[in-house]
Amino acid sequence: MSGGTQVTITGTNLNAGSNVVVTFGKQPCLFHRRSPSYIVCNTTSSDEVLEMKVMVQVDRAKIHQDLFFQYVEDPTIVRIEPEWSIVSGNTPIAVWGTHLDLIQNPQVRAKHAGKEHINLCEVLSATEMTCQAPALALGPDHQSDLTERPEEFGFILDNVQSLLILNKTNFTYYPNPVFEAFGPSGILELKPGTPIILKGKNLIPPVAGGNVKLNYTVLVGEKPCTVTVSDVQLLCESPNLIGRHKVMARVGGMEYSPGMVYIAPDSPLSLPAIVSIAVAGGLLIIFIVAVLIAYKRKSRESDLTLKRLQMQMDNLESRVALECKEAFAELQTDIHELTSDLDGAGIPFLDYRTYTMRVLFPGIEDHPVLRDLEVPGYRQERVEKGLKLFAQLINNKVFLLSFIRTLESQRSFSMRDRGNVASLIMTGLQGRLEYATDVLKQLLSDLIDRNLENKNHPKLLLRRTESVAEKMLTNWFAFLLHKFLKECAGEPLFLLYCAIKQQMEKGPIDAITGEARYSLSEDKLIRQQIDYKTLTLNCVNPENENAPEVPVKGLNCDTVTQVKEKLLDAVYKGVPYSQRPKAGDMDLEWRQGRMARIILQDEDVTTKIDNDWKRLNTLAHYQVTDGSSVALVPKQTSAYNISNSSTFTKSLSRYESMLRTASSPDSLRSRTPMITPDLESGTKLWHLVKNHDHLDQREGDRGSKMVSEIYLTRLLATKGTLQKFVDDLFETIFSTAHRGSALPLAIKYMFDFLDEQADQHQIHDADVRHTWKSNCLPLRFWVNVIKNPQFVFDIHKGSITDACLSVVAQTFMDSCSTSEHRLGKDSPSNKLLYAKDIPSYKSWVERYYADIAKLPAISDQDMNAYLAEQSRLHAVDFNMLSALSEIYSYVSKYSEELIGALEQDEQARRQRLAYKVEQLINAMSIES
Repeated sequence: MSGGTQVTITGTNLNAGSNVVVTFGKQPCLFHRRSPSYIVCNTTSSDEVLEMKVMVQVDRAKIHQDLFFQYVEDPTIVRIEPEWSIVSGNTPIAVWGTHLDLIQNPQVRAKHAGKEHINLCEVLSATEMTCQAPALALGPDHQSDLTERPEEFGFILDNVQSLLILNKTNFTYYPNPVFEAFGPSGILELKPGTPIILKGKNLIPPVAGGNVKLNYTVLVGEKPCTVTVSDVQLLCESPNLIGRHKVMARVGGMEYSPGMVYIAPDSPLSLPAIVSIAVAGGLLIIFIVAVLIAYKRKSRESDLTLKRLQMQMDNLESRVALECKEAFAELQTDIHELTSDLDGAGIPFLDYRTYTMRVLFPGIEDHPVLRDLEVPGYRQERVEKGLKLFAQLINNKVFLLSFIRTLESQRSFSMRDRGNVASLIMTGLQGRLEYATDVLKQLLSDLIDRNLENKNHPKLLLRRTESVAEKMLTNWFAFLLHKFLKECAGEPLFLLYCAIKQQMEKGPIDAITGEARYSLSEDKLIRQQIDYKTLTLNCVNPENENAPEVPVKGLNCDTVTQVKEKLLDAVYKGVPYSQRPKAGDMDLEWRQGRMARIILQDEDVTTKIDNDWKRLNTLAHYQVTDGSSVALVPKQTSAYNISNSSTFTKSLSRYESMLRTASSPDSLRSRTPMITPDLESGTKLWHLVKNHDHLDQREGDRGSKMVSEIYLTRLLATKGTLQKFVDDLFETIFSTAHRGSALPLAIKYMFDFLDEQADQHQIHDADVRHTWKSNCLPLRFWVNVIKNPQFVFDIHKGSITDACLSVVAQTFMDSCSTSEHRLGKDSPSNKLLYAKDIPSYKSWVERYYADIAKLPAISDQDMNAYLAEQSRLHAVDFNMLSALSEIYSYVSKYSEELIGALEQDEQARRQRLAYKVEQLINAMSIES
């Protein structure tokens, strides 16, 4: 009704004539501008709410058309929130009212000391809009700590006069936050991971009765950091950067830089340290030579001992068979519970991209090939053009082979570089696997020629990764066997991992050394008698307090962190590891009744210290009973931060008296608080065994002539319990048609290629052919996957699980070998452990290779169709330009050698490849 709405009337020939008059009923609409197709006018106020007829007159022509314009009531403002800002404004204000959607250009205004400031609003609906608070018109040097009230505060809503001054609000301005600079130099030096502290004042506005905070953004260089605010300081978790970076803090309409931060990288080894390592290495070599001489002398007595040992092993096996049966039955029940919902979907497989990155670039989480190409904007177009030129070269077989051979002939081209280049080439050629396979076959053929020319033993071929071809072969299998892993071999591998983890956790595991009562590895076996009891804890579901409690089995000798891991495993069964809360982010709360709740920690004021040994807290230390109720709650910063709460104090005093009545020699009152290990006093942590500090003594024990009977029994018992899972995995890998899934084409194709190469070089020794195949697939791909199931699944692999998987992987390698393993008293325990099984596993491997040889050959046409399909499926998983950019770094490093090699090669000369490389280097150079 107040007018001020800009109205557009559309039509034709509307720019004819000179005098335009527009009326809505009796109300004039003030002419603003026009064109051939429209007239724009601004409405005047109306006294009543009604629909009016639109009249347009140009000179004497009246335009007759039934157009109507509706006047409605003026907008109103019901409430605004919050009713405060800072002097520099630009903090968000939420506004509620009526008819707000009719306003074309809403603004908010504040008048102070005779000066007016306005800011913009954005309408969200008819009843809601959001505004940015206007700043107060104060001088640039204004530093007052007083709150300010504007003389007028209101809204400019087209022509509505009634809301220009809002009488019902007490809008208040608080002083701007003020930051201090980083000292006189303006530079703050930090170590990586240390938080950045910005000191200041007025950082939290003193709003009455409100837990209010301003929205701060702190940038270190270009990267934002996580901010924690108090009244006098901002704590910023520094991002993962090193070097010198500008720090910038922004809030509302102000920004301030306290200076630069310099994050110093960790310093490398000093010269004395390098000399010490070299001396230690020399002594170690002398020691190894001495041990080898001693071993040679002793090996003559081995035959007699072998028979005696075999008899002892047979007796031991029959004695532990019964124990194994019981343990296996119990484990089978546990695994059945665990896997009852594993119908393929329950196994937490990693996606193809994550899996290939873990195999190709182990240990590198955020590799450049996963991201868009990072180059400065002014060079982007030139670099992309250069890389497309490079892509054409990479797709030229003559160039690529010459490039790889040139790199391999350079002395500075390290083993790590070989693996890196092979992985980058395979990611770069992910979209052209037919071509990648052709190049790989040529490189392998060259490798076989070189191996035989150098008079190396043929069995050493493909044994170690010493060439780009060998690493490319690993990656080729990784790409093409992913589907087989997911559909077939993944399940028995996951079950083996679960079985090992379940079985290890049935007995004590030392949290410091990683040793366990149940183990396949002699190195990770607890060599003492540990008394323990199994407890059932009832865990409150962290997702839903009212859901039924989850019963979880634990041991009274488990540390608090170990209990948290077991609770998380039970509560989040079937949830991938990366999607679960981590034990370090949760606290374990022991609930006794409604009020008494104790936070249990690995170390706190009750931790026992004996001389310089400090023992981690266990459930037994806290006297937690069977059937206790526990809960996982988000982590508190420390026990001291919550000691003010009456509940905790009450629980602690009750717990203190409980400890004293149990005649604890280490009562709470007589102890000084100690939460972290005291490095100055040299306190050493321990859990179940203290022997991890006396490695020399343990090594002496281990050198004894035979593993003592009881420990070997434990290894045998664990081995017998897990036997079925190991058998299932090996059987799946070494069968050509398992559960109806056909043998992957890649295996048949590569084995046939190796047989062709053997025929060409007239190698008819079956052992050599067998070894080539074993080195090519089982030892190159499967051993890696067995030892590192985290490459395939979203899981966490503990050190004891890792040690057991290493024993399984070693057995797998022994099964693929053609040489006879002569057992003796000095044989490692893992060889003794599987001595009876390896012959049958070997027969499986031989049968598997024979079955593959009998299968019909795969034509190049079929193989290429299969490779093209694989390329199509995964063509966009990696950023090709980033991969090419990474490979190009090797072109620029060895450019002279590469151009020289291309000029000497006849085919390369014919295709002018050296000239093209020079063109590429010019295109990519920074100067150009």
